[in-house]
Amino acid sequence: MLLYSDIISGDELFSDAFPMKEVPGGYEVDCKMITIDAVNVDTGANASAEEADEGTLDAAETVNNVVYSFRLASTNFDKKSYMTYIKGYMKDLEKKLAEPQGDEDEAKTKERVDKFKKDAAGLVKKILGNFKDYEFFTGESMNPEGMVALLNYREDGVTPFFTFFADGVKKQKL
Repeated sequence: MLLYSDIISGDELFSDAFPMKEVPGGYEVDCKMITIDAVNVDTGANASAEEADEGTLDAAETVNNVVYSFRLASTNFDKKSYMTYIKGYMKDLEKKLAEPQGDEDEAKTKERVDKFKKDAAGLVKKILGNFKDYEFFTGESMNPEGMVALLNYREDGVTPFFTFFADGVKKQKL
């Protein structure tokens, strides 16, 4: 299994345990709404000898399985603030990608950065063109410089999926 973490914040964002596909510049990770049951704690007390049942304090909750599994936090953007964020994020990401990887030569690094710029620009253009359709999530640390995950719905209007920038994550084999 592969775990994908944000290369800037270090937050875990998703894993290949979820259905995913590569798109130019990113990954689309399918998710779904799941119900987390209420927690019933058996204290061993005789319920009939206790006062009236106060009910369960924790109610069942419906959550997005990727948000729940990776403790993503909802955040808000208007188009102008997102554009400011994404410009800074892309600049930081480009700087990180410009660092040579292992025994990679300068030409290979430049090629990787150029591909990132082209693919990321296309993905950002797609996001901005459908901006009103997205919900925004940050990693668990809520690092403002880290990746913002984008939640949208497939053409059926029911199936949720996340978009993550491919060059913004590092893979770790578990």
